[in-house]
Amino acid sequence: MATMKIKKGDTVKVIAGKDNGKEGKVISVDHKNGKVVVEGVNVISKHTKPSAANQNGGIVQKEAPIDASNVMYVHKGKATRIGFKIENDKKVRFAKTTGDVID
Repeated sequence: MATMKIKKGDTVKVIAGKDNGKEGKVISVDHKNGKVVVEGVNVISKHTKPSAANQNGGIVQKEAPIDASNVMYVHKGKATRIGFKIENDKKVRFAKTTGDVID
C-alpha cells in the first residue's frame, strides 16, 4: 500500500459509510491494514465480562476502526486531498486545494 496520508491527531471528515459527513480527530492509525480510529465515528456496543479493570462488566461504547479511504483531511474547514512535496530537503504534506504545507 502507498504511504498513509492521515496521521494521529489530524481532523478528518467521513466521506462514505453510515457516518457519512461526520468530523472528528484521529485517535490511532493502523498502517498495516490501512485503517484509522476516529473520535465519535463508527461507535459500537461491546459486551464485556467483569474483570479486574472493569468490576461490573456490561455494555461499553467504543470507536471501531474504519478504512482510511473513507476519510478526508479537513483543512480550514473544508475536506481536501493530501499530497507530498520536498521542501528544504524535507518531505512534507500539503493540502491539494490551497497548496498550504500541513506539517
